[in-house]
Amino acid sequence: MEIYRICLARYAGELVASGNAGRWNLRGQFVIYAAGSRALACLENVVHRSGEGLNSLFKVIRITVPDDLAVEELTLAQLPADWQPTSAYARCQPLGADWYRRQQAAVLRVPSSIIAHEHNYVLNTRHPDFARISIIGWENFAFDPRIKAQEPG
Repeated sequence: MEIYRICLARYAGELVASGNAGRWNLRGQFVIYAAGSRALACLENVVHRSGEGLNSLFKVIRITVPDDLAVEELTLAQLPADWQPTSAYARCQPLGADWYRRQQAAVLRVPSSIIAHEHNYVLNTRHPDFARISIIGWENFAFDPRIKAQEPG
């Protein structure tokens, strides 16, 4: 399976996690978020970025996950009501934190909060199988100037 991550070019050389909290992880859980398509990766950046801007300093990282690697999935039916707003992180984090702690799969497939029938992938960098996940290429990426970052508030 090929998945995609758009990040600033200076971070495109390796798959490194910050340990910051996100929708599907708690602070101190080292995960990397990726998307099922370049388009979804673009949308995820648009809704999550503002200060760094949407410019031409980005790259698409092409990531390969071996087909025989276990992938756990959270389906829409498993999610709490009203899980999509940013304010709902506290409802989603326990689900991802449980996956992270159980260490049964290096990859968690989750619905996108932007387009619920599209999928994002959370990679557990502390799982033994994470070493089998790799970058297979990079592409320059420039956000179309018609795309605007989300206004605060």
